[in-house]
Amino acid sequence: MIKFTVITITYNAAAVLQRTLQSVLSQTHEDVEHLIVDGASTDGTLPMAEHYKAESDASGCGHKVIIRSEPDDGIYHAMNKGLTQASGDYIIYMNAGDSFPQATTLEDIARRCRLNELPSGEWPAVLYGNTNIVDADGRFLRPRHLQPPPKLTWRSFRQGMLVCHQAFYARTDIAKNLQYDTRYRYSADVDWCIRVMKEADRLALPLCNTGMVVANYLEEGETTRHHQESLRERYQVMCRHYGRVSTFFMHCWFLLRNIIN
Repeated sequence: MIKFTVITITYNAAAVLQRTLQSVLSQTHEDVEHLIVDGASTDGTLPMAEHYKAESDASGCGHKVIIRSEPDDGIYHAMNKGLTQASGDYIIYMNAGDSFPQATTLEDIARRCRLNELPSGEWPAVLYGNTNIVDADGRFLRPRHLQPPPKLTWRSFRQGMLVCHQAFYARTDIAKNLQYDTRYRYSADVDWCIRVMKEADRLALPLCNTGMVVANYLEEGETTRHHQESLRERYQVMCRHYGRVSTFFMHCWFLLRNIIN
């Protein structure tokens, strides 16, 4: 059976964490590892996580919960900690407040991408899908504005981050060799996704479009709160991967598109 590792980064996240924990616990797919990487929270985050671990262990659902709490140097440093520790076949970053749309999401993804039928060396490098935006109470607000293309490549992100980080499930054996670049404070996830897809291209491995919503994303994330800084970093990331000239003209098109719309 395919094993999924869900990595949840937390810091004083008690207000929104329970929905994420319940979402992972409810997954019908049996082989799930849930790594909670906490930045030494001082609110109720850790007691909540510990209670969740006890509930998961007692349920017999086949999930393994691991909690690690210590100071870190920011969200991408914490993500690298989780990446290093992950033992599943695919990793999923699901931060506090994010959730799976259905209890059967992981089971459905494995079936749609034929993961149980293929030799492990032929598994897609990335499983991806759509994202819904939810509010702090988990209520649906709208589909994410940017939609994944039917066929994703590393060049697709020239048009923006078409696949949300939470909806980008990377094969762990590939991802472990591609740590997040912690020089970026808000956009290392964009850079990381592009590098994973470049490596998939080099290895001639497919990227599997699940054709389904695979993540509910909490609207008020770190990138949303630091929108301008994030945009500047994303421009740097795109220049790095696609060249300055191409990136400049693509952003001119973005500006024109926004004016037209």
